[in-house]
Amino acid sequence: MKEFLTFQRFNDKILAEELMTILKEKNIEYEVEDNFSDYDHVTFVKNELNNEVCVKLMKEDFDEAHDILINRSTIDIEKVERAYYLFKFTDEELIEIVSKPDEWGYIDYCLSLKILKERGKEINPDLARVLRKNRVKELSKTETGAKVWIIFGYASALLGGIIGLFMGIHIATYKKVLPNGDKVYSFEESDRKHGVAIVVFGIIGLIFLVIMRIMPELK
Repeated sequence: MKEFLTFQRFNDKILAEELMTILKEKNIEYEVEDNFSDYDHVTFVKNELNNEVCVKLMKEDFDEAHDILINRSTIDIEKVERAYYLFKFTDEELIEIVSKPDEWGYIDYCLSLKILKERGKEINPDLARVLRKNRVKELSKTETGAKVWIIFGYASALLGGIIGLFMGIHIATYKKVLPNGDKVYSFEESDRKHGVAIVVFGIIGLIFLVIMRIMPELK
C-alpha cells in the first residue's frame, strides 16, 4: 500500500491547485486532503481560520518535487516592489530563509537567493542543498522539555484520567514528517518509554476507577 505524506499545506485553494497542476505535468502521484469548510458546524459562522488543503506525496518524490518548485519559482527581481519586506532583511536573515524553505515557501526562498546574489553574496545550488540537509538534521532532533508532561501524565493516569492515557500514547508514538519526507519520533527514547508506562498505568487506573464505581451497585 502506498503511503502519502504531507508535502505542503495551503490556506489558499488556488495555490494548492497550482501545485497539483505542476505535479500532474511531471507525472508525480499525489493525494489531497481538503479540510476547507464554508461554515463552522457549531457556530454556523463562516470560518476561514482553520481552512487548509494538504497536498501529499510519496516520500521518494519529495526531493524531485522540491527541485521542480524551485526551478518553477522564476522571479524577475527588477519587477518586485522594493517595499517588499525581504529587501529589508539582513544577509543573515536571508540565508536563514534559504535554509528553511519548508517555513517560508518557494517564492520567498527564490527571491532571497536573488537578493543575496544582487548583494554579492550568491549561494550556489550545492551550498543551498547543504543548507536544506542541515535543516533536515536540525528538525530530526528529538524534542526536549517533556518532563513536566510526563509527570502530569503519570498523575492523571494513576487517577484514572483519560487525558493521561492519551498523553502517554502521544509521547510514545508521535512522529513528525521532515521536509524530505522522513518520519521520525518526536520524543527521545527514554521519554517514549515513560509514555508506554503512562499508558499501562492509565489502563490500570481506568479499570480501578470502573471497579470502584460499580462496587456499590453490587452490594
